[in-house]
Amino acid sequence: MNRYEKQDINNKLIWKFRDIGHTLRHISEGKGSQRRILIMLNELGPISQSELTQQLGIQPGSASEVIIKLESAGYITRTPSEKDRRTTVVLLTEAGTAAAQQAAALRAERHEQMFDALNADEKETLLSLLEKLNADWEQKYGADAREPRHGYHGHHGHRR
Repeated sequence: MNRYEKQDINNKLIWKFRDIGHTLRHISEGKGSQRRILIMLNELGPISQSELTQQLGIQPGSASEVIIKLESAGYITRTPSEKDRRTTVVLLTEAGTAAAQQAAALRAERHEQMFDALNADEKETLLSLLEKLNADWEQKYGADAREPRHGYHGHHGHRR
């Protein structure tokens, strides 16, 4: 019997959430990835660079680095705002729009695949249970509990 099998149901649930968290981090694009930024710009339209950085939830320096790469690749342009010349507006080019649409399609396909082991009723049940749990945890631990702790990357090596 391994360590996992000896755990009570609550600890097993936590182990499963950790495993799922590891998997999600592994397959996601990341907060400041080029694909995520392209998808977001396609959804939001022209937006100031500082507003985009806020929406992404990343540091301005990290956003600038990726934005420069996207601009060099011809996917975006940056222009001074007509309202405030100190502000830069970021917008997709035609190539950027095409890349964003392709990235969104790949993301949608991946999301579909992630849950194809469940039928429609099972997905509804899972969603309902997760919403109930999330509401309870927010009440008990506050909305701050959702924010990732900087430097925390879970318990690597504890896979079963």
